Amino acid sequence: MSDHNHDHEMPEGLDLVLTLLTLAGMAYAIADRFLVPLPRTELALLLVFFAGGAPAAFTALRELFREAVLDVDLLMVVAALAAAVVGAALEGAVLLTLFRLSSMLEHRAMGKARRAVEALMALRPETAFRIAPDGTVGEVPVANLAAGDRVILRPGARVPVDGRIAEGSGSIDESTITGESIPVVKGPGDRVHEATVNLHTILTVEVLRPIAESTVARMIAMVTEAQAQKAPSERFSAWFGQRYTVAVLAGSILLFGFFLWLGQPFDMALYRAATVLVAASPCAVVISVPAAILSALSAAARGGVLFKGGAALETLATVKTFAFDKTGTLTTGKAEVTRILPIAVDEATLLCLLSGIESHSEHPIADALRRAVDLRGLTPATVRNVKAHPSEGITGIHATGPLWAGNPRMAAHMGADLTHPALASLQDGAETVVYLGSGSDLIGAIAVADQPRATSRDGLADLRAAGIETLAMMTGDRRPVALRIGQSLGLRPEEIHADLLPADKVRLVSELAAKGRVAFVGDGVNDAAALARADVGIAMGAAGSEVALQAAEVALLSENMDRLAAAHRLARRTASIIRQNLVFALGAMVLLVIGGLFFDLPLPLAVLGHEGGTVLVVLNGLRLLFDPIRSDRRPRPAH
Repeated sequence: MSDHNHDHEMPEGLDLVLTLLTLAGMAYAIADRFLVPLPRTELALLLVFFAGGAPAAFTALRELFREAVLDVDLLMVVAALAAAVVGAALEGAVLLTLFRLSSMLEHRAMGKARRAVEALMALRPETAFRIAPDGTVGEVPVANLAAGDRVILRPGARVPVDGRIAEGSGSIDESTITGESIPVVKGPGDRVHEATVNLHTILTVEVLRPIAESTVARMIAMVTEAQAQKAPSERFSAWFGQRYTVAVLAGSILLFGFFLWLGQPFDMALYRAATVLVAASPCAVVISVPAAILSALSAAARGGVLFKGGAALETLATVKTFAFDKTGTLTTGKAEVTRILPIAVDEATLLCLLSGIESHSEHPIADALRRAVDLRGLTPATVRNVKAHPSEGITGIHATGPLWAGNPRMAAHMGADLTHPALASLQDGAETVVYLGSGSDLIGAIAVADQPRATSRDGLADLRAAGIETLAMMTGDRRPVALRIGQSLGLRPEEIHADLLPADKVRLVSELAAKGRVAFVGDGVNDAAALARADVGIAMGAAGSEVALQAAEVALLSENMDRLAAAHRLARRTASIIRQNLVFALGAMVLLVIGGLFFDLPLPLAVLGHEGGTVLVVLNGLRLLFDPIRSDRRPRPAH
């Protein structure tokens, strides 16, 4: 049961047939022994030995001769044959029956863990409604879609490929990808991911990438790779299993000789040696780690958290410090209008004038103004002859006369006085301020700032509650800006690091790593060096981002910070279940061996203890499949 290669290669139907044949033969033999004498019992026992033991024997011998690897399963076959040799064929048959039954149960249980993520494949629609160049709409296979194609998405339909909304707006259920239970409202320009659901409206979606390169395809590839990359404890259990198996086999032979030397009859000596061989087999020890790791990887992926292997999962459980990039990770990464300070006009007019002059700019502040105007249902003013002045601002002509908008340098250039009492609250420097004026006359100002994510404060609080000793926020922004965001999230001043270059972030992560394991959480685009330096690099909001998926060991597909705390809880719970499994498996093995050596433990009881223990550790690991990686708590408003 070290890897159960024979089970993985065997079709599930054949696995089930062999198990049923084994059980039928065993039932016939037991009825003959305990109920009523039956003819040809030896054929029933032969069926049990063949159906229950031949597949394991074949695989174990192939491993032995091809790879020079001694499979743990060989011990079971040898013990059963030894029992048959000494006239205890029924006991040997019991061993093989329980072995075959537990193998099938384990195979199906582990298969469930592996299939949990691949079930996403079933959510992919097979066809899509593509808009032809002449404007007609035709149904085509999703595999035929290419980047640049446009498709019509009807209410209730699943998104066929990763794309961008070209026309329309509506709610999208992204729970299959990000694990978020609350639908997300999206409009023109917003990205949509394959296998998510359009809820209510008709949308036109432009295809960004073919199905082979989609978010779901990359998720499945990542999880498949993760399951292939063994964690340190998995590698140890495999290493232990190989060497221990050799030791058990050699020890059983020595015990057989020792029992003979003590004067025990040949049959009794061989029977007791076979019992110890079964009792000491490390199946439960070897399977206890991968059962937990596979289940946790699958549960995490269903909740929108991808681990690139068991090693990342194990390391996250030991992390004592979390360091965060600010922009785009703890904050939305989008500038928002936070204050409107009119002087010569009302708020609506100020916004219309500012958005009119800034509408010619690609600066993030212009986006913030456009959103503020749209939110209030206003129309930007018409401004002509707009000219940009680098590092200062922008100028233009409005129907009422010349206009300018910009920073204090632009105001000083125009001779405007910024000491107006209405602007006194802007002096702390915690926000970016845009002034609007005409000549030397100041019309008003607006403050623009990046806003914390709605889930960031709760996510950080959950990490503190889980025992994380140190949190750190890192940003290239000015100290006042960093303090405004950090303190609103519950961070202490000493945990806020501002005015940093990328190299400074790497240096800080190194300093934190000297005190214990560090996880760095960033957007995966401009934090690659810090992500690589940390013990665990975590990319935030990585759905659809190739760079983010490649840069980190862990990818959070949603932008919900609660997922980070949930992933940390899952990692710690996985470590706890692995410890439980190993303690139970080793303890049961020691008890069975002591019973076999000193108390004449019957072979069927050794078999029951061995196989039962193996199934129990698998089932204990499978509990992780049902661990919620999502939070049902509604996010609080940003502070």
